[in-house]
Amino acid sequence: MRLPTPWTLIRMAAILAICLVTGVASATSLPDTIDQMRGSIVAVGTMRPVKSTRGKGPPLKFMGTGFVVGNGQQIITNLHVLPAKMDVDSGEVLAIFAGRGESAKATPARIKAVDAVHDLALLELEGRGLKPLSLAGDAYVREGSDVAFTGFPIGMILGLYPVTHRAMVSAITPFVIPAHSTATLTPEQIKRLRHPFEVYQLDAGAYPGSSGSPLYDVRTGKVLGVLNSVFVQKSKESLLPQPSGIAYAIPVRHVNKLMSDNP
Repeated sequence: MRLPTPWTLIRMAAILAICLVTGVASATSLPDTIDQMRGSIVAVGTMRPVKSTRGKGPPLKFMGTGFVVGNGQQIITNLHVLPAKMDVDSGEVLAIFAGRGESAKATPARIKAVDAVHDLALLELEGRGLKPLSLAGDAYVREGSDVAFTGFPIGMILGLYPVTHRAMVSAITPFVIPAHSTATLTPEQIKRLRHPFEVYQLDAGAYPGSSGSPLYDVRTGKVLGVLNSVFVQKSKESLLPQPSGIAYAIPVRHVNKLMSDNP
């Protein structure tokens, strides 16, 4: 067997050093990435004391998905996931549910800040924090990039077991497509046209409960966006008789700004 020359060994060492600096060497398979991220993905809902639930439904309500960021006590989710109102008299409070299945634990949370234009909410946990996810920079990823999102489709009906969907960024597309005439514009569309921005369109189906899931790079686990189909479909697909089921995601640049504005 022919041994490598000293020059070859030097080149191999240089390539390895570059990979370590750029993070290429830290790239993992999707199963490994999911294992690293699973504990940072939570369900968002409400809870109330068991003694106050007689005639008021279950003590826990599932609304959507969220994920841990920042100092470990902050959660990002969609604004439309949060309840419009809560039964304060019975002790109902906003909560997140961390863990899998029957081992999931509820923790009270409060709304720290919201971004209504991009349908984002920043929550803050009470008590001990969780492992946060890493956020990507503000640059858009390229169309055709391999991504995945993990959340709780259909919520408690399937149990609190995080589900992962692999996808591709099919397009970077306007959040609202202008109507052919002003007569077909709704007041909500007119309001949103004042703040145009682009979203990721994915080649994956959207399910109730997945809203607020992190969209991430399959190799590095860095969060690229926040899954959001309900809010986007109301604008982008308003002329369709029924929603398409296409999944969309709000780019992470808007999460970065929300967090920097509310340290």
